[in-house]
Amino acid sequence: MPAPVFSDRVAAVRSFNRFFTRQIGVLREGLLHSDFTLTEMRVLYELAHHGDQPSATLCRDLGLDRGYLSRIIAKFESAGLVGKVPSATDGRAKLLHMTEHGRAVYEPLDRRSREEVGDMLSRFDEPDQLRMLDAMNTIRELLDSAEGMKYAQPFVLRAHRAGDMAWITRRHGDLYVQEQGWDRSFETLVGQICADFERDFDPQLEHCWIAEMAGEPVGSIAVARSGEEGVAKLRLLLVEEEARGYGLGSRLVDECHRFARNAGYRKMRLWTTDQQKEARHIYRSKGYALVAEEPVHAFGQDMVNETWERDL
Repeated sequence: MPAPVFSDRVAAVRSFNRFFTRQIGVLREGLLHSDFTLTEMRVLYELAHHGDQPSATLCRDLGLDRGYLSRIIAKFESAGLVGKVPSATDGRAKLLHMTEHGRAVYEPLDRRSREEVGDMLSRFDEPDQLRMLDAMNTIRELLDSAEGMKYAQPFVLRAHRAGDMAWITRRHGDLYVQEQGWDRSFETLVGQICADFERDFDPQLEHCWIAEMAGEPVGSIAVARSGEEGVAKLRLLLVEEEARGYGLGSRLVDECHRFARNAGYRKMRLWTTDQQKEARHIYRSKGYALVAEEPVHAFGQDMVNETWERDL
């Protein structure tokens, strides 16, 4: 196949991905007023519609990292949404079980989701609805049958290029407003960090990675000079919600460590806050230790600034 033709097909798939993501975003509007992320709703859906099951089954069917799922389940258990019951076939095994309270919380959200999809479909007459469903089934069948699509980590890492720092700045701003309730001053800070990184960039001592899924950016991280001999900074860690649960954050941190060692650094240092629960879990699992804390009011909220370090 001529390279230009294949390149056009790749561009068409990426364009469709962006279009479909926008459509899904519209259908997710109803979730913005709930306490659950999209991934958490997927877990609740599986338990509500497929009954009691072991956590390993959920990990496999949803493609989630075991540790990530366990934190979701712990949240559900503390809220009384999910419990554990003995397996009927193996008394030693425990199955995840949606409680009555869990169903009472989930069912209005599920009903709202069905109504939104129904409203979307109702814009089309029956022949067009059937055409749409046939097209969806064709895509699913082709991708399910393609062995090349069955990989454990559906992302690739690449070096940053022109335009990526703007994406990093914008997505940090958007995500921290949506997920943490921070104000836009955080986006300003990230923009300054990115501008400084680009202006003084030394490829021998610094690197920035962009993670992609289906050709679209879903994550970032960087190694930057600290100004202190032998010490590098870990900066700009970000993982989009649709890419969480695959171990991407852990992979990005590992790439930073590998690069920093090869560049001759002896220590990694990072800044975060007490509000970044998932990131702090990754840092702790990678051997970082909390070395300094400072209560502050920043980005419209009271929080604790934290400095973490680890030797390489």
